[in-house]
Amino acid sequence: MTEITIQLTPWQAERSQYYRPNTPLPPRADNDIPEILSPAGNYEKLKAAVLYGADAVYLAAHQFGLRAFAGNFAKEELAEAIDYAHRHGVRVYVTINILAHPSDIDQLPPIVEYVDHCGADGVIVSDPGIFRIVKQYAPDIDVNISTQASVTNQEACNFWYEAGARRIILARELSLKEIAVIRQNIPPDMTLEGFVHGAMCMAWSGRCLLSNIATGRDANRGACAQPCRWSYHVTETGRLKDAEDGTGEPFTWQVEQDETGSFMFSSRDICMIDHIPALINAGINSFKIEGRMKGAYYVGIVTKTYRQAVDTWVREGDAMQVRPEWREELMSMVHRDYDTGFYFNHPLEDAKIAKNRARNIQATVVAIALEMVDKDRLRCEQRNKLMVGEEVEFVTPHGENFSMEVTDLFDEDGEHVMSCPHPQQIFEMTLPEGKVVEAGSFIRRRGKKHGEM
Repeated sequence: MTEITIQLTPWQAERSQYYRPNTPLPPRADNDIPEILSPAGNYEKLKAAVLYGADAVYLAAHQFGLRAFAGNFAKEELAEAIDYAHRHGVRVYVTINILAHPSDIDQLPPIVEYVDHCGADGVIVSDPGIFRIVKQYAPDIDVNISTQASVTNQEACNFWYEAGARRIILARELSLKEIAVIRQNIPPDMTLEGFVHGAMCMAWSGRCLLSNIATGRDANRGACAQPCRWSYHVTETGRLKDAEDGTGEPFTWQVEQDETGSFMFSSRDICMIDHIPALINAGINSFKIEGRMKGAYYVGIVTKTYRQAVDTWVREGDAMQVRPEWREELMSMVHRDYDTGFYFNHPLEDAKIAKNRARNIQATVVAIALEMVDKDRLRCEQRNKLMVGEEVEFVTPHGENFSMEVTDLFDEDGEHVMSCPHPQQIFEMTLPEGKVVEAGSFIRRRGKKHGEM
């Protein structure tokens, strides 16, 4: 994403005053207001998270995070990313959450020291061995215990607190009632983080070996091939007979959910936008959005939606009403069937298995807004082909969305053109009278629902 000027949220502006190079930012003073924690799989997604209202981001260096294919940050990029976030009042947590093998150990100390040198606000770990290395080589950095550590009770929280951790990313199998019990029985300065939106793993707290078995790629070292999302055809050939008396030849009995196969390993996506007060009242201090492998558009839209929801709760309290446009935005993302995870159901009561592939309404981002160049002219950077006569919608970081028909387009020389077909092409478009579009806004073309012609 091209460099743009960012309008900070009040929370971001408050913390940006404490910016110092290579120095962590202070946490927000009021832990009763939950943190919006967004994924930052690369620099473009980091900028989208910051622009659209995140309080904090989580990301990985080039090694030892559980999303090896997310893009991540090389050594020099990591320092730049942390500095960028801090200048805008956004905290940064670096994932070092693999389950380490002996060959990993010697490589860990220099990475831990460098992350600390860059001023990261914390590291996310699951392996007790890595925890020990962090405490040895960066004793002052905050340590957040990953969901991979499967923390499911207050005694486990207290164990990690006594070891020096100050945040627990709770196991996804916990209900809100169980989380409330945990909250009441741990030190008040220990914070709790929970997933509120995005994909869920079918394995207990993400501890899966299916990828290792199917492809040889180690999910617990960041290389998951996601075979749980593949379609399967299940057959039973050993016991069923083609004669009622059981004397006939075995025949194949095929189990399919639909014509594309069965998805018995694939979890539904979590979406908690309807339950903000319940999450807060249970004692969750940080609302985590899944999605380091997803695009900047996803990061921006989901971050903005949960930012608006939390800010509404700050103003209106538990009586807040869920805005229809929040649901509409989240439904517009490519997603599997939404669910509330295990916050209200035990895994044995409802396994949360998806019934089909990711689908629903899609929107295609055609451009990113760069700057207003005249009272009614907007300069943009192309993302997908755009043509005169198309209906587009503007999604702004802080304002309300609006739609318009594209009446004219201009190339960099100011010449009229009928389309902008070239990747990252700079162009201008005329806006309706009185409309001003914030830099960094997404310009999208709405798609069709799954199955529509």
